[in-house]
Amino acid sequence: MSGPVGLALSLRARDLLRNLLQLALLGLLVGLACWPLNLVDRWQDRVLSLLPAFSGKGWGPVSLALALSPLVVVPLLLLLQRGILSRGVGSGIPQTMTSIEHPAQAANLLGWVPTLQRAALWSVASLSLLPIGREGPVVQVGASVAHALRKRFPNWFSGLGQADLLAVSAGAGLAGGFDTPLLGVVFVAEEFVSSFAASMLWPAMVIGAMAATFSNIAGQPMFALGTVGVEPIELMQVLWALPLGVLGGVLGGAFAKMLLAGTKRCLGLVRRYPLRLGLAVGALLSVFLLLSGGASGGDGELLMGRLFFGSSDGAELPQGFGIDLLNLLLRVLGPVLALSTGIPGGLIDPSFAFGAVLGQLVADQAGSTQLCLALGMVAGLAGATQLPVMAVLFGVRLAGDQQLLSGLLVASVIAAYVSRQIVAKPIYHALHAITAEPSPTTALR
Repeated sequence: MSGPVGLALSLRARDLLRNLLQLALLGLLVGLACWPLNLVDRWQDRVLSLLPAFSGKGWGPVSLALALSPLVVVPLLLLLQRGILSRGVGSGIPQTMTSIEHPAQAANLLGWVPTLQRAALWSVASLSLLPIGREGPVVQVGASVAHALRKRFPNWFSGLGQADLLAVSAGAGLAGGFDTPLLGVVFVAEEFVSSFAASMLWPAMVIGAMAATFSNIAGQPMFALGTVGVEPIELMQVLWALPLGVLGGVLGGAFAKMLLAGTKRCLGLVRRYPLRLGLAVGALLSVFLLLSGGASGGDGELLMGRLFFGSSDGAELPQGFGIDLLNLLLRVLGPVLALSTGIPGGLIDPSFAFGAVLGQLVADQAGSTQLCLALGMVAGLAGATQLPVMAVLFGVRLAGDQQLLSGLLVASVIAAYVSRQIVAKPIYHALHAITAEPSPTTALR
């Protein structure tokens, strides 16, 4: 084809190719930026495996030192957050949400200084076995990479405004952090923009796919927990999903309500009494580790893996109704204590973890262990976040079994609905609302 029409098509194809290459490069850079955080997460599991619940051995000097580390580290983190690392306070998601709503604030909230400070604070907290996840830091890292690239190349990413670019890149942070490309896309639509518009989803799919590809090449597993591989009939799935959805919604809603109340309470206390508050929280988290043999520590992935598949070295995770009930209580309270103080982290893995322990409790009484674990995980996350689609996709991605979709869908929707009766606003939006500073130049908690 020649003439004006052919020239127009050629220019359009060239622009499309250039835009795809720019989006792909952004995705790769997001995956690269998330890689250090993924390494720290894997190191955390290695450290946690030294504690009695996972090693099968008794307490020794090393494991005791690890269990007592929060007593030292939490006060130190709060002092640093009040001082030289003050711009790294908070999970990173409220900062990203504010930057999407008010792009002029992105330079202050998503620059390299707050990003590196937040990554450093989270890394120390994670290696000290605090029960926190990592979606906050990786979401903010994704948005920060996009902000830096747009600043350096203002004419790139045609068709995407600043807010849209930050939103899709924040979702790519989840893709790079958890090797979950579709999850990043859904998180953008379900949480950041409340829309499934093609103009947003198509770029998000490209960026998320490339970020997840790098994440997988760098060692992040496709299915973080393994493959469940159970195929109960759909009616059985739904029958189990009904009670677990209700219980997960109640538990997730209570978790969200306590986290919101704790964050409000700690906003002033961290500024006035960082050392005293840090010692109190650190002491409680150390006691939790000692009581649970370490099962209350870390983000919960190691615990969930052991509940599903046991250990390759023969070390059995202590179980029983009383032990599981104690672990459930500690897995709910621990993240509330840690995250309320503004220590960077996330609640996805912790919510999955207490949901899995809830599923184990139900299975102790009625069987169908792996089914109850999978349904409990998704119900816990949907109850905590009120994001049922994200919860289902995350559950499938972690456990690698699409045969459970019927049960997962029912459990997640029921849990999100029940949670909404306890907490009126989804947790990320509620945290954003209560932690925003009045000054536009002041970093959010």
